[in-house]
Amino acid sequence: MSEQSKMTAPKFDAEGLLPCVVQDWLDGSVLMVGFMNQEAWKLTQSTQRVHFWSRSRKQLWKKGETSGHELELKELFLDCDLDTVLVKAQPIGPTCHTGSRSCFYSRIPSTSAAETLNPDGTAWGGITQRLYEMVSHRKANPSLDSYVSKLLEGNVDRILKKVVEEAGEVVLAGKNKDREEIIYEMADLWFHSLVMLGQYSIPPEEIYQELGKRYGKTGIRPVEGEAPHG
Repeated sequence: MSEQSKMTAPKFDAEGLLPCVVQDWLDGSVLMVGFMNQEAWKLTQSTQRVHFWSRSRKQLWKKGETSGHELELKELFLDCDLDTVLVKAQPIGPTCHTGSRSCFYSRIPSTSAAETLNPDGTAWGGITQRLYEMVSHRKANPSLDSYVSKLLEGNVDRILKKVVEEAGEVVLAGKNKDREEIIYEMADLWFHSLVMLGQYSIPPEEIYQELGKRYGKTGIRPVEGEAPHG
C-alpha cells in the first residue's frame, strides 16, 4: 500500500465498523448517521450508492433497497483520525424511514426566547433556510414592527426595487475593493433575494437543485464575450 493510500485508508473499530455521517451535498443538511464495514465502504465507492452495515440485523444493506429512497454518492471524507466518514450525497426521496427528509426532526425544547419558526422541528438547512422560514412566517403572520412584513405587503415592486438597489451596492463595494463592505452589501443582497423568493414561495432548496444541475458543467448560458461557466 502506498503512503498516499495509507493516509486515506479508514481505521475501522474493534468490531470492524466505521461511524458514517450523511449530509445533503447541496445544502449541508445532516440526513442520517449509520455504520459502514469494509464491504459497505467498498460498495459505496464502486456502485456510487451508499451502503451500510446494520448492527441490529447484522447484515449489509444498501440505503433505499426496498423503498427506492437511495443516497447517490457525491463525495467521501475521512476525519482527522481517519475513524469517521462523512458522506455527501444526493438523496433520492426522503432519507428517514418515517418519510422525513432528515432523521433529525425531533427538536429539543430550549429556554431561548427566540421565536420558533420551524414548528416541525426538522434540522435541515442552515442560515439560508432559517431566514427563508422567517420570511415565510412573516408572509403568513404579518407584524407591524417587522421590516420583512413591510416589504411583503402591497406591490411586489417594493421587493424587486430593493433587490436591484442592493445589487448596485454590491457592485460599488466591488469597485471600491473593500472586503468588509463587499461582505456587508452581499449579505444585504442575499437577504433581500430571500425575501423575493419568499414572496413567490420558492424555497432555497430549489435554487440549490438548479446549481447542482450546473455543477461541473461548462457552457451554462454564457454571456456574449464571456467564458462559459466552470
